Amino acid sequence: MTARKTGVVLASTSAYRAELLRRVLDDFSCQAPQVDESALANESPMQTAIWLAHRKACAVAASLSGGFVIGSDQVAEFDGRAIGKPGSLDNARSQLNAFAGRTLRFHTAVCLVDLRSDRRIIREACDLTIVHFRNIGHDEIDRYLETDQPFDCAGSFKIEKRGISLFERVECDDPTALVGLPLIATCRLLREAGHPLP
Repeated sequence: MTARKTGVVLASTSAYRAELLRRVLDDFSCQAPQVDESALANESPMQTAIWLAHRKACAVAASLSGGFVIGSDQVAEFDGRAIGKPGSLDNARSQLNAFAGRTLRFHTAVCLVDLRSDRRIIREACDLTIVHFRNIGHDEIDRYLETDQPFDCAGSFKIEKRGISLFERVECDDPTALVGLPLIATCRLLREAGHPLP
């Protein structure tokens, strides 16, 4: 199969990531990466995020020729363990009850594959965001879940919507990372690769 030429490709079908990337790039396409997203044995949540961002970018890059591929992944960590997206109302309620008055760490990784020469050049970065939850009560949690329905979101909240009301504070270097793509790091990697921004 002949690899097709391209400009910038986001190795994701996430509407959240595409919306973020549109803030800094006018022209890019999206392609679903076909990868196994299972964590490797004995990986830390941060290592998992970096590895999955790398795998996604490289999987899409394998079918392309030229241009850049951006892969990203986010892993939420609670009490030293990775936690997944809730997927349902009951799971989201259980997660938010456990997070009340506690902290949740988000590792958001980005991988840039540069395909402009015969030798692929890979650049990676990972952002850490620490979310401090208020002592939210059961009624607050139920009202919130009914409103935002964040069942496809790690941590069971949408910070870009009413989920912001659940927190005491958020510690981060890049406010976009928590939504799913660390734009500051992404822009840095693109600039390092010679892609003009803005």
